[in-house]
This record gives sequence, structure tokens and C-alpha cells, in this order.
Amino acid sequence: MSEHISYGNFASIYDMLTDDVEYSKRCDYIEKIFEKHLNKKPVLIADLGCGTGTVCSLMSKRGYDMIGIDSSDMMLSEAIKKEESGKILYLNQDMTDFEHYGTVDVFLSMLDSLNYITSLDELSKVFSLVKNYLNPGGIFVFDINTPYKYEQVLGDNTFVQDENGIFYVWQNFFDGEYCDFLIDFFVKKDDTYTRFTEEHTQRCHTFKEMLDIIEDAGLSLEGVYNDLSFSDPVQNSERIFFVVKK
Repeated sequence: MSEHISYGNFASIYDMLTDDVEYSKRCDYIEKIFEKHLNKKPVLIADLGCGTGTVCSLMSKRGYDMIGIDSSDMMLSEAIKKEESGKILYLNQDMTDFEHYGTVDVFLSMLDSLNYITSLDELSKVFSLVKNYLNPGGIFVFDINTPYKYEQVLGDNTFVQDENGIFYVWQNFFDGEYCDFLIDFFVKKDDTYTRFTEEHTQRCHTFKEMLDIIEDAGLSLEGVYNDLSFSDPVQNSERIFFVVKK
């Protein structure tokens, strides 16, 4: 299974459920990565699995030319709604089979988007495409959830949340390799609730698997960092960043 995810009704409430992600802080971190790993400030950036376009929007306001790529037309519809400049190019394409005319300075893939690619063969395709469309000396910045997070945080746990007028029950089923998410949403409008269900699957990619895929694509590993830092990952890291260069 690849990242063919419709997200359906979820797209309309996604931003409300991720208001704690601290996107501005993440964009600050991305720019620090640019300073550390690039010889000059990038101009054109492509965001793989861009979702509702928050990263694209914020980076565009910081002066970068942005391309957002996502397989969900519903998520892109939300992204277009918040696009004020008209400068961001959004492409409704699967990140395992995208096409782009020309090359870019940087590829991004944020918030465990690559974990939604559950086939290693298709994950390899992503990195091959990144190499094809990346300028020499350009970088691919991405993060993934760690085995620790799947085993100790998500696991076979159930989470119940009530926020921003949305009540949801999130059940996880982890078999050691794949984590299935079953989320029942109850969205309040006036005095009634509308219910819908989302089902998704992520794969726990190991560090060795990522290194092998990076090497097979002919890319070089520049750095692996704990979330939003330049320190080495630790045993209980839940998200780690990779910086890969062409």
C-alpha cells in the first residue's frame, strides 16, 4: 500500500486537530537545516505529502517558491483555500509516482508522511524520483516516526479526545511492522454531531531500511537528528529527521 489516502471528511477538520504542531517552529527548524547543509539559500522547494498546505503557505511567506504535492484532492482543496498569494503550485499526485517539469533545490516531507508508504519498493521509488528532480547539491529533508513511538506510544492503545468541538476515539493496532489507525470522529454542529470514520495504515521503517534506500537511490546521508534539534536521536525519540543530499 502506498500513500493513496483520500482523507475524505478528515480534510475539513485536519487543521483544527493539528493546531498544536507548532508549524512556525518547524519552519524555523527547516531554515536552520538550510543554513547548516546548503551552500546558499534555496529558491524552489517541493513539499511531498503537503496535506492542507500549512508548511507551503508559511514557507512561501518567508520568500520561497513552493510546490505542494499530495494524493488527496480533499486536502489540496483545503490548501488552496488558505493560499493568498497565488504563488504556490499544488499538484494532485502520488508521491511515489509524481512528475515535475524541471528540478528543485529542496524536497521536504513532513509529519511522518513517509510512514504512510507501506511498501519498501514504493518508498524506494520516492527516493529515486527525488534524486531525478533534485538539483545537484540539493537536499531532501524528511521525518519519520520511530520504532519506539509505535511500540511504546501508539502500540495497541486507544486515545479519546474532545477538542475544538470535535470528539474522537483513536484506536491503534500495531503488529510490529504495520500500525493500523481506526478513528471515529463526532463533529459538533449546533446541537447535533456528525459521525464519520477514518482508517489509515503506517509502516514502521527501521533506521537500516532507510539507510539502504538512501544508498540505493545514490543519495548521501548528511545528518540524522532528534525532532527539531541537531542532537543525535536517543532511545525514546518519537520522531527523527533525516537530511539527504544529492
